[in-house]
Amino acid sequence: MSKIYLGACGYGDLFKQGYGLQTTALSTALFNDGATCGACFQISCAHSKWCKKNAGSIRVTATNFCPPNYTKTEEVWCNPPQKHFDLSMPMFLKIAQYKAGIVPVVYRRVMCYRKGGIKFELKGNPYWLLVLVYNVGGAGQVVDVKIKGSNNGNKWIQMTRNWGQNWQTWERLQGQTLSFRVTASNGRVVQSNDVAPENWEFNKVYEGNNFKN
Repeated sequence: MSKIYLGACGYGDLFKQGYGLQTTALSTALFNDGATCGACFQISCAHSKWCKKNAGSIRVTATNFCPPNYTKTEEVWCNPPQKHFDLSMPMFLKIAQYKAGIVPVVYRRVMCYRKGGIKFELKGNPYWLLVLVYNVGGAGQVVDVKIKGSNNGNKWIQMTRNWGQNWQTWERLQGQTLSFRVTASNGRVVQSNDVAPENWEFNKVYEGNNFKN
């Protein structure tokens, strides 16, 4: 288990946001410059004497990045091209013994199950809007976000990914109700109309619709 560097996906309080300890940081090969943030994985310990018997598998959400280490000959598990999951300790202990530190695993992408709707946390300033998109069900991984203000008619504004799952626009949208259209990595789209009221505020969280599994 190597050190997890927080914040690479843009998520804040993982307990408050519903992710808890069921999380993992991804190595460079899996992280994809933050595009994989929010995806869910099923992981099992395999072919090691340190695997716990009958442990089964765990489900975790990608919430962080495990950075490569080019200065040492050890602790290189997150270096390319290795596919490595840096689990929270409680999740690691569900499948393997503590003394192992590192174990081989088998894994696969799975659907994410979330309570409630997709959350949109609005940040920025009057000239720049940054939206953290989280609590995403279904594929979990968001690949496209569009926003629409009530004064824009039917015009959807293309947002760009700033980092992790933070999406941005320079359109000025104050005094308008906000709607969002979110596309997941499996191509499914969910639209949430009038998520934020016209008097929306920065640093507030608003809830929309979610993907159905």
